[in-house]
Order: sequence, then C-alpha cells, then structure tokens
Amino acid sequence: MTGRTLKSAFAVSVVLCIGMASTLGYILWQHSDFAVMKTDAGTVVARGPEAQPETVNTRGPASSAKTDEPVLSPIQLSPQRMQEIGVTTTVAEMKDMNDELQAPGSVAIDEQRLSYVQTRFPGWIKSVFANATYQYVKKGQKLFTIYSPDLVSTEQEYLLAKKNQVAVSEHMHGTPAEEGNWLLQAAAERLRRYDIPEAEIEQLEKGGTASHEIGVESPASGYIIERNAMPNAYVQPETKLYTIADLSTVWIYANVPQADVGRLKPGDLGRVSVDAYPGRQFNGRIDQILPDVDATTRTVRVRLVMSNPGILLKPGMYVNVDIAAPLGRQLVIPASGMLQSGTRQIAFLDKGQGSLEPREIETGARLGDSVVVLKGLKAGDRIVSSASFLLDSEAQLQSSMSGYLPQQQNASPQQSTEQMHIDFSTDPNPPHKGSNKLHLKLTGADGKPIVSVQPSVTFFMPAMPAMGMAAEHAVAMLTDKGNGDYQGTVQLDSGGTWQVTVTVLRGTNTVAAKQLSISATGGM
Repeated sequence: MTGRTLKSAFAVSVVLCIGMASTLGYILWQHSDFAVMKTDAGTVVARGPEAQPETVNTRGPASSAKTDEPVLSPIQLSPQRMQEIGVTTTVAEMKDMNDELQAPGSVAIDEQRLSYVQTRFPGWIKSVFANATYQYVKKGQKLFTIYSPDLVSTEQEYLLAKKNQVAVSEHMHGTPAEEGNWLLQAAAERLRRYDIPEAEIEQLEKGGTASHEIGVESPASGYIIERNAMPNAYVQPETKLYTIADLSTVWIYANVPQADVGRLKPGDLGRVSVDAYPGRQFNGRIDQILPDVDATTRTVRVRLVMSNPGILLKPGMYVNVDIAAPLGRQLVIPASGMLQSGTRQIAFLDKGQGSLEPREIETGARLGDSVVVLKGLKAGDRIVSSASFLLDSEAQLQSSMSGYLPQQQNASPQQSTEQMHIDFSTDPNPPHKGSNKLHLKLTGADGKPIVSVQPSVTFFMPAMPAMGMAAEHAVAMLTDKGNGDYQGTVQLDSGGTWQVTVTVLRGTNTVAAKQLSISATGGM
C-alpha cells in the first residue's frame, strides 16, 4: 500500500470519528437532565426537569417539588388573643405509669391439676359408681370395682404367708421365723405396688379371705372430663379409665398483639371480665408468655393463672383480659397537648408573656388521656394543653409570611412603626371561593387618612396532612384610590378559614400590620 493511499484512509477515518462524536454529543445533549432554556430577557437559566413556572395562587411553594414539613416559627400572642382561641397550659411531669393492655382470651383447664385413673393390674370391671362425664367426685371416693385374677392370687399368697408366720413363730425360733416374716413382707409389698390402699390390706388381714372385687378410689377432687370405665370391660394397666380436672384454678390464654408483648413479663397483674357476669372481675397474674406467634393473627398467647371460686369460669369461655404492665416513672403530658403535624409530633412550649415555641417531640405509649414523652421535653416544662391545632396554623402562618410577602429592597435594619387604624373588608363579605374585591381604609391616630404607602394583603391556609391538603396562599397588592382608600382583588382557590395578614410599607419599612381570620364560603 502506497503512502498516498494510507493518508487517504487516515483522513476518512478522522472524518468518520468526528461525525460519530458529534452525533453522540447531540443525543446526550437532548437527553440531559438540565436542558438550557432562554428567558425573555435573553439570559440562559439552567432548570431541572421538574421545574414549574412560578405563580402566585398555588398550593405549597411554587418553585419546588419538595414535600418537606412546614417550618414552624415561635408565636407571640396577646392575652386577649390567647383567650379568644382558648389556650390553656399544663406542666410536663414524671409519674409512675401502668400500661393497660386489652386483649381477647379464653378459659382453659390448668394442666397441672389434671389426674388420671389407671390400674396396675389387668382385670374386669364389675360395678361403676362414677358413670357420667363432668360428674364431680371427691378425693377418696370409690369410682368402680374390679376383679383381677392376679390380684386375687397375690392376696392369697399374703394370707398364706401370714398363716405360715403364725405357725412358725409358735414352734420354731431363729432362721425359720425370720424367713416367715420375710415372706409376709414380700406379699404385702406386692399388694402396695398394685396400689392397694392400706385400709384394704388391713381388711384382708381381719377377714382372712381374699376379695374377688376391689374398689378403686379417686386420687383427687374434681370433675370427670374423660371416662372409659364401663361395666364388664376388660382393662390393662395402660388403659386410661378416668381423667379428673380440678377447676378451682384455671388458665386464661390472652391473645396479645406481637407489637405489645414486649411490655409484658411474668408476674404482671391481669383482670378478666365475662359477659355472663356483668360488673364482676377475676384477678390473676401472668404465668408464662408462650414462645410462639400465630401466623394468621400475629398474636402471642399469654397465660394467666386465675382462681376460680364457684367454678364460674368454664373451660372454653371467651373472656376480656385487661393486663396492667408497669412502665415505671415516665415523663407524661396530656394527649391534647401533642399535635400530629404530618409525620412530626409537636408540642408548644409556653415561654411566658404570650411567647409560645413549637417543639418537635418523640412520644411513646398513649395511656388513657396522657401520652409518654421520650424526647423533646423535660420535667417542669410548661406546655399548651389545648388549642394546639390553632397554634399550629398561627406558627405556619408566621413562618410562611416572609416567603409570600412582596420583596423588600434595601430594607433598613430598624423598621419604624406608626400608630395607624386599619379597616379591612371584602366584597362579597364574607369572601367566597374565586375572585374577591378587597377594601382597605387607613387612618392615623389623629383620624386623618394615611397616603403614600404600599399595602398588601396575604391570605394563608396551613396544610392539613390528615385530609391530604397542602398549604395554600394568595397575595394581593392594593392600589391607592385616594383619601386613605386602597383597593385590589384576590383569587381564593378554596373556601374555609384563611389567616389574613395586612402589611403596610412606607418605602422599604413595614410601618403597620394586622392579622385576622376570615372564613370563606364555597367549599374546599
């Protein structure tokens, strides 16, 4: 290949690379997250893809897609204003608290008070005296009689050993007499291993004849909950003939949500109420928190041991369980003193002289009319215990005013305040959703009209997260009509209660301001 050919190939490659680079650059520029836009003034401004045109009447900040919580500012209220909105205060204090948990439950048999009746020898049941399920029997009461060839044989061995012992002891001494005693003791021990009562053995000695039927007694007092003893039935030692339950004490199983079970421990007090006995309560304690969670209901079974006088609590009954979980000393405030503002919890700290500071707090369990405070307050802090919602609106209003008022250029650090009477009204009165006319009459302390000022009116409605509504605001600049009269119009996007601030500027200084609440008609 000649040098001329190589140069031509190289030039073509360079041109192709430049073309590909240009195409790639154009594609990247078209898909860039920040497109270059030219303003009317000819300047170039970089805007994000979510930038929205700025407008006056809109919900929330106009030039931001951010959904941060509203900023709350300290509030300064006059005693008259605090009385109007019903502000009351209380003190955060440390108290010994108990958390009352309520859960459904059921009554169950105390498994530690179950007794079983079995024989230690095979045989045929003859007579049955405890012949019904849920029949009550006492300890030592005869349940049935049984005939057992093995038992009869052992009784005869005992009687024979007894007779031999008497004969040997009368005629012989030493080793033969000791062997006679040993044989008698061995026969008696076999009877005891058959669980024959001592009274039966004594009766055997006195009667001198083996009994073909022996009675079996109840080992405990209680109710028969299972019965397999039938007349003429053949039974083996492994046959369970009766199950007897002592119901003087029962278990209560409470189904506690897994989120609450961490507050409980064995020994905590519990109260049980039953619809069958209105006004009556049964007291007990937690015996065990079972190590198992129901996969369907996400609850944990908590077992309480409870006395059952009169057997009023029947196994299988549904009950209502109240458990008192001691929480120790906790910092608490009235629940009415905590405001849920979006995702935050707010309390208003009373600084005195009408100064109220919104304070973000972290709360724990709600106990009746009180709530536990984990962070944000300390014992002795005085907080607002009522009208928190209205104070939240005031705080958002004062925090938002600086962003919604007209821009003040070169404002002096010290703003003067003039004695001025502000008479504000709307047309229609009250205002409604949509366009409204505003009228403002400014007069001085001497009754003369105020001229050459720049008044503005700001309407603000705080956010209502519970209803899914963002904050709303609207600003109107009023025009001087002469003789202290100023007029303008405002567009309200919804009805409801608006916080209205009238601001009067003279040059760059705020010389007067007035705040009031106005209810507009027309719906949200």
